[in-house]
Amino acid sequence: MSSTDAKNDARLNFRLASVLKQEIEEAAAQMSQSVSAFAISALLEAARNVIQQQSATKLTSRDRDLFVSLLDAADKKPNKALTAAAKKCRRNVG
Repeated sequence: MSSTDAKNDARLNFRLASVLKQEIEEAAAQMSQSVSAFAISALLEAARNVIQQQSATKLTSRDRDLFVSLLDAADKKPNKALTAAAKKCRRNVG
């Protein structure tokens, strides 16, 4: 379901300093958006960035180098477990 198809049935309420509200109102006006539309898009973008950053796998330089060297090892053949996993993935994904 896209965000435009979603039913608007939830609220977020918070207080902020009037100077911050004025700044948000000015930014919304410059984007030709309502304050609500501007706030929703800004909050959603920030939320998605946080979720993406937190779900990303982070490697040390040593781990990255080891991973890349294993990928580059052309003479290595996949073991039985990897071959079985690839077949299962192809069946499930298509």
